[in-house]
Amino acid sequence: MPARLAPAIFVLLWSTGWVVAKYAAIFADPLTFLALRYSFAILLFIGFCLLSGARWPRSATAIGHAVVSGIFLHGLYLGAVWWAIGQGVPAAISGIIAGLQPLMTAAVAPWLIGEKLAGQQKLGLILGFCGIALAVAPKMLAIDAAATPIHLLPLAVNVLGMAAVTYGTLYQKRYLQTGDIRSIAALQYVGALLVTIPLALMLEDLRVTWNIELVAALAWSVLGLSMGAIALLLYLIRRGQVSRAASLIYLVPPLAAGEAALFFGEALTWPMIIGTVIAVTGVYLTNRKAAGGDSGERACKGNAGGLTSSMARCTRRIERAPSGVVGRNFP
Repeated sequence: MPARLAPAIFVLLWSTGWVVAKYAAIFADPLTFLALRYSFAILLFIGFCLLSGARWPRSATAIGHAVVSGIFLHGLYLGAVWWAIGQGVPAAISGIIAGLQPLMTAAVAPWLIGEKLAGQQKLGLILGFCGIALAVAPKMLAIDAAATPIHLLPLAVNVLGMAAVTYGTLYQKRYLQTGDIRSIAALQYVGALLVTIPLALMLEDLRVTWNIELVAALAWSVLGLSMGAIALLLYLIRRGQVSRAASLIYLVPPLAAGEAALFFGEALTWPMIIGTVIAVTGVYLTNRKAAGGDSGERACKGNAGGLTSSMARCTRRIERAPSGVVGRNFP
């Protein structure tokens, strides 16, 4: 694989998460499917860690931080998004709402971790939230007569998922600055499974229709998203190309919307298109200071469809670090 294509492939891979969520809901309840996905991901990550000689956290505190971060970054975040899509939120709209995460992170960072916002970042926050509101409002308010309206509860749960991943992002930034990338990912999926199983038991009938389509969706979720993402990210870290992938993260919402239109016939309305452009512009402005901060470190606060903020946080530090010493989370 040509090295220059790896960041684009990573982002394209990530953008399929919303399409898989909608497709999998045909054959299984969303939380039940996620419980299966996490179970297989844990087994594969443990095997991967054993084969690659990954170092595991030595203290109970470090293990606890990894598990707790997984509860928010995977369990509550993906659980909310997948449940909302299963309840009728279009994959395209959910992908656009994902743009809230970097905006939420920037909005609360001054209070939680002391990061100050410049004027252009504040403008970016306003543009981002306005863009997402423009994209979502016509369906939520049934302004477009040809569109299926979205009920408020699933939409609110989708937004709560963004709040969960925002908190998880800040939690990880504070408590998981170091650690082996592979073992931390395995422990994060343990945390996700711990919260997903009770939610599935409470909210679902545990419906699973085993067929080739379900197996394909599960295989893509585990091997393509959970395992494929970590393999590509490790490759990017080794080659010092994390910042290039971060620069393409802004393409995830429009990519997800395009894929939903292609595979499920979801309409791409003008409010969605214009709102996405405005939101992407807002996210770009919000992150510009981090890309050229006083310390010279590069960062990406964003998450698109599950890509959490630490993917490119302090890029230069990451790119200087030996493989396997930087903690982060994966889809």
